[in-house]
Amino acid sequence: MEKLIFLKKVLESKKAEDTVILDVSNLTNIADFFIITTANSSTHAKAIAKHLIEEVQKAGYTVDHVEGMEFGNWILVDLLDIVIHIFTPEWRDHYRIEWIWSEARRLEI
Repeated sequence: MEKLIFLKKVLESKKAEDTVILDVSNLTNIADFFIITTANSSTHAKAIAKHLIEEVQKAGYTVDHVEGMEFGNWILVDLLDIVIHIFTPEWRDHYRIEWIWSEARRLEI
């Protein structure tokens, strides 16, 4: 839980919006949690992701891989146990990750 709180604070410190944390541990072996958040543009998404990666590494957590930085509409930051999805509003509406994982328990942090 401490790591989730840390990650949410880091995202919100760069003005990420509508952050949702889903417990997917009983639904997949991809990760235990998905964090889904919105940036107001692809430039903003890239800035959030870069800041997140820096802060995660400073805190001693491992970033396994990052996808989508070149375009910034949907950036995925994989921390192995937690996968963070940073979307622009249009892409978040289009892909509807919360709906796809609607059986996951939503955490209020």
